[in-house]
Amino acid sequence: MNSRYLTNALLAVVGGFTVIASQVWVPATFMWLMFSAGVLAIIFSSAIGLKGRGLVQRGLDGLTAILGAWTVVASLVFTGSVVTWLGFGSGAALAALAFIGLTLHELSTERVVHSIEVRAGADRELSGIGA
Repeated sequence: MNSRYLTNALLAVVGGFTVIASQVWVPATFMWLMFSAGVLAIIFSSAIGLKGRGLVQRGLDGLTAILGAWTVVASLVFTGSVVTWLGFGSGAALAALAFIGLTLHELSTERVVHSIEVRAGADRELSGIGA
């Protein structure tokens, strides 16, 4: 499995969970969930050094690291409804970055070529040309 897909899919789950958790749990509990989401975002963005990640994906990883660091700081500095809405915004931004990353993965040349090759092979097998 491609590292770009895996890190972006996990980031989407973390972002979505943070958005939902911001509206479900009380601020005292949510601030620790927000802290954890920030730490996970920093960990996922550490894939920036992996081989095969293009310039745009590395840029997204850098933005994810910055957003993760902001999320960690905000969870420890702010309280009450402020931490709730900052966490909501951070979660939404993490999910948006993940969506952009997943879209870029699907649009990559290797993915398109692979899809064409698989489709062409399936058409040959169905028509009996390859037999």
